[in-house]
Amino acid sequence: MKVLKLSAQGLPQSWISLEQAVIHYAAGEVRWEAGAEVAVFRGGHNAITGAQSIITVNSIIGTRGVPNINPFELKPGLTNSKLFARDRNLCAYCGDTFHESELTREHIIPFAQQGQDTWMNVVTACRACNHRKSSRTPEQARMPLLYTPYVPSLWEDFILRNRRILSDQMEFLMAHLPRNSRLCA
Repeated sequence: MKVLKLSAQGLPQSWISLEQAVIHYAAGEVRWEAGAEVAVFRGGHNAITGAQSIITVNSIIGTRGVPNINPFELKPGLTNSKLFARDRNLCAYCGDTFHESELTREHIIPFAQQGQDTWMNVVTACRACNHRKSSRTPEQARMPLLYTPYVPSLWEDFILRNRRILSDQMEFLMAHLPRNSRLCA
């Protein structure tokens, strides 16, 4: 289970382990919490008062400090699993849905024609369509794209990064997605 760590302003920073979250709580870095309580950690007893230390971890935490990043300038890393999730495991050419193991990263403008490995030049394709298109553009292969590629937003990237998102975390992230996000459909 991962905790969604946000800046104090509410911008996603990272997915962190429960143990990392406890460190933020213990250091007094948690400014606010949201979502459900997901774990309770019990520590030692105070020698004077006898009180036991207890840290309750929520699924979403806002931490102290201002990130030195502009979230609108961030470009998410391109991986096959994120690409397939962005495209909902749907082949951009035949329109069928496939298991991840049957999909490929397909370059719209192929490397052989100076295409690049960027979000705007890749789509998900089944192995058969990728093979059929070969090193041609969709126009050259007479295989029109069924959808257009796009660069995921910071919020979409956080959804694409984690396979086990709790419902309250998903609700929080979904509330910030662009209206035209394919992840909303």
